[in-house]
Amino acid sequence: MIKIAVLVSGGGTNLQALINAQNNGIIKSGKIALVISNNSNAYALERAKTAKIKRAVVSRKEFPNNKDFNAELIRVLKENNIDLVVLAGFLCILSKEFISAFENRIINVHPSLIPSFCGDGYYGLKVHEKALEYGVKVTGATVHFVNEVVDGGKIIMQKAVNVRKRDTALSLQKRVMQQAEWKILPKSVELVCASLKNGEKL
Repeated sequence: MIKIAVLVSGGGTNLQALINAQNNGIIKSGKIALVISNNSNAYALERAKTAKIKRAVVSRKEFPNNKDFNAELIRVLKENNIDLVVLAGFLCILSKEFISAFENRIINVHPSLIPSFCGDGYYGLKVHEKALEYGVKVTGATVHFVNEVVDGGKIIMQKAVNVRKRDTALSLQKRVMQQAEWKILPKSVELVCASLKNGEKL
């Protein structure tokens, strides 16, 4: 089984989607072995506890710089023999060292159809605010590999979601999560786990 670590900063709704997918047999080539948060108060840690998944807190403020923070993340992941890292709302910058330590083994979910509304500073509600501001009729979510370019890695899966006339950033965010993120993230995790298991490249 491919050992998965999920990195989270907040509520952990995408983590919950992954836990549900594991319980329902959608994720069958891998297993969530660890949940790491940079925030000791993240509700995602409670979700992990309920699901009896090992938890760890690595707080950025406990380290003098980002390099040391990333080094500790790498140490914890290696110590737990993690094969695949899933970023599910992890609001910290990953270093070049981190990315090269897990090359082609880090995936992220982004709440837009990349290459639209992505890159530096595009996370959370801002993505949906910009989509509405621009007047797009279709948005969605993307799961992609992580490289040194923010939201610049190879796309694994995308799903479109229609924008409604009366949408607010909040209503759009909720629908993109429900209709796209929670569907394609578990499927992408299974796809990547199966490819790692079989020694294939996606």
